[in-house]
Amino acid sequence: MSALGPNAAGDLAGHVVILTGAGGGIGRSTAGLLAAAGATIVCVDIDARVDPVVAEIEALGRQAVAEQVDISRQAEVEALVARTVERFGRLDGFVNNAAVIKTNLTADVSEEELDLILSVNLKGVFFGCKAAARVMAAAGRGSIVNVASSAIDLALPQTVAYSMAKAGVAQLTKCLAAEVGPQGVRVNTVAPGFVLTPMTSRHFTNADGSIDEAKKQVVVAELSKGKVLPEPTEAVDIAQAILFLLSPAARQFTGQILRPNGGISMPW
Repeated sequence: MSALGPNAAGDLAGHVVILTGAGGGIGRSTAGLLAAAGATIVCVDIDARVDPVVAEIEALGRQAVAEQVDISRQAEVEALVARTVERFGRLDGFVNNAAVIKTNLTADVSEEELDLILSVNLKGVFFGCKAAARVMAAAGRGSIVNVASSAIDLALPQTVAYSMAKAGVAQLTKCLAAEVGPQGVRVNTVAPGFVLTPMTSRHFTNADGSIDEAKKQVVVAELSKGKVLPEPTEAVDIAQAILFLLSPAARQFTGQILRPNGGISMPW
């Protein structure tokens, strides 16, 4: 009988992990947590917002590199994975976290808006999965973690494009898990509920960048309806779920959807 060891759920020593959307919110928290667990983190974002994240990790004596990549372009994602393997000689984890969101009634969603959201939130995840799975399957190991949303379970008005894309991510996860499981590669999804991040704070941020505290309380209460746990969900809660799925402790998890959402959805 093999033993995982007491620290399996938090041990990524020697692992190399690519993390998209590392520049803010859930991504930034995840980058720090994975680095603390011993992983080398390739921090990916669309622009220089990722540089301070790398600096924070390096200040802790951990290794990280910054990559500015448009994940909606397959060639850029393929090149990212190739550079990572050339630089470090391996790829153990790939976290598809980057996303964009716009709220609009279905009747008012423009073609440009739909293209943007599907390109980043679905095609971008597909490209990451495709490039990572090829390398991992050849190596006979690896873990891919996709970040979806409770929108895959709930009917949320004015989020149709975002919800469509995230539902696609959930199904992509299952299909790919079935394909690459025999090669020792695991593919899972984390589906958060409402989390206070720069993305969600747009609902109560004033034009000058300040926070409307009164509006914040109203918005948080509205978006947290149905949540059965009293504590607010924070970015670190999602990061912990991602860490678990990347770690040896999750060796029997594949094709699964973890829902760190405080009980806002409980699908069978």
